[in-house]
Amino acid sequence: MSDKINRLLIATGNKGKLKEVESFLRNHSLKLLTLSDFAPLHEPEETGETFSDNAILKAVYYSISTNTWTIADDSGLEVDALGGRPGVYSARYAGEGATDADKIIKLLSELKKVSNEKRMARFVSSVAFCSPDGELITVTTGKCEGQIAFEPKGTNGFGYDPVFIPAGYDKTFGELSNDIKGAISHRANALKKFSLFLKDFLVS
Repeated sequence: MSDKINRLLIATGNKGKLKEVESFLRNHSLKLLTLSDFAPLHEPEETGETFSDNAILKAVYYSISTNTWTIADDSGLEVDALGGRPGVYSARYAGEGATDADKIIKLLSELKKVSNEKRMARFVSSVAFCSPDGELITVTTGKCEGQIAFEPKGTNGFGYDPVFIPAGYDKTFGELSNDIKGAISHRANALKKFSLFLKDFLVS
């Protein structure tokens, strides 16, 4: 199968995610496609219980719908003091159509009385890869441990980046450079694993 791959769909409408994914895959000899290269498709309902479940669900749906090799990501934030929430509901934690600022306000309000040492959290990302007929080829997962800040800082990145301080740093993802984030983030860790897999898969 692998000798037939010359195009790869990155199935996300999130421009921030798209930019991160493209940076890891541009060195492969593939034409990278986005959802804008196809006729509009309905987004599949994310009914999975884990990030991997939702990544697979999306990759299968978009690969079959476009008859194209596809990768899809599902990611989010797990906060220990909230029992792992927002988790798979990270994108819609403050309701459908909520802005990143809305989600951050809701998160910080729930952590208002939580002390610094109990604000531990992690970003998690799963990347699923499917063939054009919807066969799941592999799933890779990456994590980035850290904690939640008391207020948003920085304008870089997207989502919860302005309130997430990665372990070993004293600044949020919103304040750190793209180079640093690209080296340590949850999505970077998942994509590094996938990129290594893809390199071998393309020549197998």
